Amino acid sequence: MALEHVNTQSDLLPGYRLVLHWNDSECEPGKGITILYDLLYNPPQKIMLLGPGCSTVTTTIAEAAKMWNLIVMSYGSSSPALSDRKRFTTFFRTHPSANLNNPAYVQLFKHYGWTKINIIQEAEEVFVSNVEDLERLCKIANIDIVTRQSFLKDPSEAVRNLNRSDARIIVGLFYETPARKVFCEAYKNNLYGKRVVWLIIGWYADNWFEVLDPSVNCTADELRVALEGHLTTESLQRNLNNVTTISGMSTDDFFAALHPKLKGSPQQTPGYVESPLAYDAVWAIAIAFNRTIIELAKHGKLLEDFTYSDEFTKGVLYDSMQNTTFEGVSGRVSFTSEGDRIAETQIEQMHNGVYSILGFYDPYKDVINFRAGFKEHWVGGKHPRDETQMIQQLRTLDRFLFWSMVSLAAFGILLAICCLIFNITHRMRRLIQMSHPNTNNLMLIGIMLCLVTVFLLGLESDNVQNKENDRDRFFSPDNLYPWLCQARVWILMIGFTLSYGSMFAKIWNVHRLSTLAKKESKREARKSAGRGSFRTTTFSEIRTFSSLVQTQKVESWQLYSVVGALLAMDVLLLALWTGINPMRMEPHKFPPEEAKDTEDDVEYEPLLEQCVSTNDTIWMGVIFAYKGLFLIFGLFLAYETRSVKIKELNDSRFVGMSIYNVVVLCIITAPVTLIINKQHNAKFAFVALSIMFCCFLSMGVIFVPKVLEIYRRKKGDHNDSKKLDDSLPSREEEEKHQKLLAENEELKKQIQEKEEKVKILNERVRQRAAERARLTKEQEAANSKEEPPQPNRISPPRQTIAAEVARDDRHSDSALPSSTDDPSGLNSIHEL
Repeated sequence: MALEHVNTQSDLLPGYRLVLHWNDSECEPGKGITILYDLLYNPPQKIMLLGPGCSTVTTTIAEAAKMWNLIVMSYGSSSPALSDRKRFTTFFRTHPSANLNNPAYVQLFKHYGWTKINIIQEAEEVFVSNVEDLERLCKIANIDIVTRQSFLKDPSEAVRNLNRSDARIIVGLFYETPARKVFCEAYKNNLYGKRVVWLIIGWYADNWFEVLDPSVNCTADELRVALEGHLTTESLQRNLNNVTTISGMSTDDFFAALHPKLKGSPQQTPGYVESPLAYDAVWAIAIAFNRTIIELAKHGKLLEDFTYSDEFTKGVLYDSMQNTTFEGVSGRVSFTSEGDRIAETQIEQMHNGVYSILGFYDPYKDVINFRAGFKEHWVGGKHPRDETQMIQQLRTLDRFLFWSMVSLAAFGILLAICCLIFNITHRMRRLIQMSHPNTNNLMLIGIMLCLVTVFLLGLESDNVQNKENDRDRFFSPDNLYPWLCQARVWILMIGFTLSYGSMFAKIWNVHRLSTLAKKESKREARKSAGRGSFRTTTFSEIRTFSSLVQTQKVESWQLYSVVGALLAMDVLLLALWTGINPMRMEPHKFPPEEAKDTEDDVEYEPLLEQCVSTNDTIWMGVIFAYKGLFLIFGLFLAYETRSVKIKELNDSRFVGMSIYNVVVLCIITAPVTLIINKQHNAKFAFVALSIMFCCFLSMGVIFVPKVLEIYRRKKGDHNDSKKLDDSLPSREEEEKHQKLLAENEELKKQIQEKEEKVKILNERVRQRAAERARLTKEQEAANSKEEPPQPNRISPPRQTIAAEVARDDRHSDSALPSSTDDPSGLNSIHEL
C-alpha cells in the first residue's frame, strides 16, 4: 500500500518508480543472510534495504550491509544494540529503540515512589542491551535493582527466584511466546495480585494471552488473573493528533484503507501493530531518494548509477536519510545521529483483560502526561509498594506511668523541702546541732537532684514522626536532646554524691573516731594491768571505750572535705566524658512487627531512643567501678560502726541504716537495669522507683526520729541535753551486759558451794579439836598419876592446828577446793 501511494505522487521521485524485491527470513539470522546474498548477486541493482522486522536478523544484516555501502531501513527492530553507530554505520529505523521505553520506566518508578525493582529477561541480545541501559538510568535516579533474572527457554526457575526474593515491582523483557510461559509460572507461584505489579513490553497483540499455546500449561483465564493491573510501555506507533500526513491520509484513514486488505482480523495478523511504522519507512526511503536525486544531479550523477562500491552516492543517501523529517501515520518521523526514531511512549494498563491507555511519555520534556479523567485500576484499590512498607514507630513511655512517677518525685521534692525548712528552723536546738544540720542539708539537696532526674528520664525527643502516639509523648526539642542526655548523667551523679556522700562523710568520721577510741581504751587497759589490777574487768573496759567515743569532737570541715573530695572526682570524670565522647541520641531498632491489618502490606519497626556515646561502655565501666567501691566501702564502715554512738553525731546509727538500704537497692538496680534495658516502660518504672525509694527511705530514717523527738516535747522546751538515741542501748552493750549477769550468777553459785564446804570443814575441825582435847585431858590425867606434868610436850601440835585454822580463815573463797577436787586436803585434816 505504501509503494502504491508513493508511486502515485507526481512530485515525488519524478521519472522513477519504487520496486520492492522481498523474501521472508522467518526471524532466522542464517536464513536472512542467505536471502541477502541472493538479493545482492541477482539483478537488478539494489540501492537500499528495507527490513528485516526482527532484531536478531537485523543485527546480522545491518552489520554486513556496510560492506556493500547499502543503507538499511528497519520498521520493526527495537534492539538497543542497533544504536551502536560504530558497528552499524548505515542503519536507520522507524521503530523506536527499546531503550526509548527505559526513561518512561524511570518516570513511572518516580511517580509511584518505587525505589526497588526487579528484572526478568529473555536471554536475547535485544533484551540484554535494553537491561544494561535501564540499569544505567536507574543508577542515575537512585533506584535499586534488587535482583536480575534471565532465562533461555524455561522461565520457571527465574520466576521462583523472584518469588523467593519477595519481588514486588517486576520489569519483564521477553517476546510474546515466552511471555505466556512467564505469566503461567507467575500464576503458579502466586507472584501477582495486590502486592505485585508487572511492567512488560507493549507491542504484543491485544489478545496475546488468549492465544492457544500447547507449551503453556495455563488457561487464558488464569493468565488473565495473573496479568490483572500490569503496565505496558511501547513506542507510539500512530499519530495521536489524527492530522493529515505527508501521504494525504490521517491515521484513521490509513487503518480504514488497511483493514480491507487484511486476510483475517487485525489481532490475528502478524505485524499489524507495526504496520504504520512500515508504511512510514517506505515514505522515508522515497523522500531520501528524492533528495539524493537532486543532490547527485548537482554533481552530474544519477541514482541508478549506484554500485556497491560507490562511497559518494552512499554518503549522499546517508545524509538525505539523516535529515529526513515528516508527519507520518505513526507520528512525527525523524532520526537521531544513531539512526533511531524519536517518538513518544504509550503507557497502558490492563483491567479485566482489556488494555486502557494510561498516558504518554514525552521524551523531549522527560515527563509523563496522564490522560485526564483516567482512573488507575489496581488489585486492592491502590498501587503496590516496592517492598513491605516499614513504618518507624517510636516506643514511648506510657503517659499514666510517666505522670505517676513524676507526681511521686514531685511529692518527694516537696518532702525534702519541708525537711530542709525543718532543719533550718530548729538549727539552734541541741538535738539538731549534734547531727550537723548543714551536712544533712547537703543530703537533702542531693535527694532533690536525684528526684529531678526522674522527670528527665521520662523526656523524649521529637525526631521520629509518629502521629499515632504524638498525644502520648512528652516532647523535648530534637536539637536539645543531646544536652538532655548529658543533664541526666550530671544531675543524677551529683545528686547521688551529695546525698550518699553526706552520709558517707558521717559514717567515715564515726569509724575514724571509734578506731581512735579503741586504741585509747586498750592503752588504758594495759596500764591498769601493769599496776597489778585484777584483769577480768571487761565491763569497765566497755565503759571506758564508750565514754571515750562519746566525748570525741567532730568538726564540720571534716565532713565538708569528704563530700567536696567526692564531688570533685565526679565533676572531673563527667567533664572528661563530656569533652572527649559527648552523648547523643541514637534510636535502637527492634525486629519488625506485622501490622494488625495485613491488607495494607505494612510492618512496623519499633524504635527506642537511647542516649549513647563513643566508648560509652568504657565510661560506664569506670563509673560503675568507682561508685561500686564507694558503696561497698560505705557498707563496710556502717557495719563496723553499727554499735558506736558519738555525742557529736547523734544520728550516726540512722545514717548507717540508710547506707544499708541505699547499697542494697543500688546493687539490685544496676544489673536489673542492664537486663531490662530494651523494655522502656519497665526500665523507667524500676529506675524511678529505686531512686524514689532510696530518697524517701533516707529522709524517713534520718529525719522522722528528729521530728518526733522535737514535737514530742512541750512547745518552748529547749532542754535537749538528752541525746536522740541515749535510750537505745547498742546490741554489743546488751550482749556484754547479759554475759556479765550470767558470769555473776555462776560465781554466786560457786561461792555458795564453797561456803557450805567451809562450814563442813570447820565443823569437822571443831570435832577433831574437841576429841583431841578430851584425849589430852585423859592422857594428862593418866600421866599425872605416874609422872610430873610436862606442859611443853603438847604445845607444838596446838600451834600447828591453830595455824592451819587461821590460814584457812584468811584464804579467799576462790582458794577453797571444789567438790570435784581431790579430797586429799580432808584426809590431811583427819590425820591432823
